[in-house]
Amino acid sequence: MPYITTGEENSAGIHVYYEDHGVGQPVVLIHGFPLSGASWEKQLPVLLRAGYRVITYDRRGFGRSSQPTTGYDYDTLATDLNAVMEKLDLQNTILVGFSMGTGEVVRYLGNYGSARVDRAVLIAPIPPFLLKTGDNPEGVDQSVFDGIMSAIASDRPAYLTTFLHDFNNVDKLGGTRISDEALRLQWTVAAGASAHATLACVPAWLTDFRDDLPRIDVETLIVQGDADRILPIDSCGRRLPGLIKNSRLVEIPGGPHNIGWTHAEELNAILMGFLGRTAS
Repeated sequence: MPYITTGEENSAGIHVYYEDHGVGQPVVLIHGFPLSGASWEKQLPVLLRAGYRVITYDRRGFGRSSQPTTGYDYDTLATDLNAVMEKLDLQNTILVGFSMGTGEVVRYLGNYGSARVDRAVLIAPIPPFLLKTGDNPEGVDQSVFDGIMSAIASDRPAYLTTFLHDFNNVDKLGGTRISDEALRLQWTVAAGASAHATLACVPAWLTDFRDDLPRIDVETLIVQGDADRILPIDSCGRRLPGLIKNSRLVEIPGGPHNIGWTHAEELNAILMGFLGRTAS
């Protein structure tokens, strides 16, 4: 299996697992919490059929990557993305992030610039700044995140069940847009992640990306479901067109957070339209 070494913790290297398929313009898909690169299974074949080279990778602590106890801040996570870009010598790349993965895209462009990047896509985005503060009244109260961390520390498997129900709006979409089996698969992948990483990622969600956003100088597509229970659209997606030059927001009616699964057909059509291709 292919890995890229991005650091070291004590006596062990930190290895990021990746997959690299197809030929053509590269598309890097960056997954959301608490899943892995395999969660793009409804987008990967569409992109391959359209003639793209598609790279997925597992964030440190998740999937098949190493599970260190360090590096769950966005500067380090963007450094991991940069290691992938440099190791594979990717040029003219389309960066696609989902949920927590949108933070890597934004921080990468803020720290490393767009020399290797053609366009960007932010799906169910975490920027601009999720925490409610005096100068960010649209954010979410700190107590919400304190409660999440307490729930993870107390009973991570039970927390994942609750989280994934809201991730997919199972009470509304279960049995139609998501099966019990697909939900069980997501739980299994999430439960296999590092317990430390699952907890350590929560403070990263409160990263302030407002200084990064003006540095984004590539065309950017933002897509979010208007029924997202994980990242409120009024706190996140709807704010971004005013903060990122040359960007536009497309809302998916009734879409939960995990639109890449529950609304894959709609999302794929929007994504391929942005790329100038037709989904097939």
